[in-house]
Amino acid sequence: MRKIIAFSLVAAALTVSACNTIAGVGRDVSAAGSAVTQGANDAKR
Repeated sequence: MRKIIAFSLVAAALTVSACNTIAGVGRDVSAAGSAVTQGANDAKR
């Protein structure tokens, strides 16, 4: 029973950290996309 609880806690911790990592990557990609869009708009002018 203790092994199951320990495994569940480790799995939950990994899941939470993975979600934070994916959210951070999403923000980085969004910021890069905004920079490219701004550069394209500046080039048009």
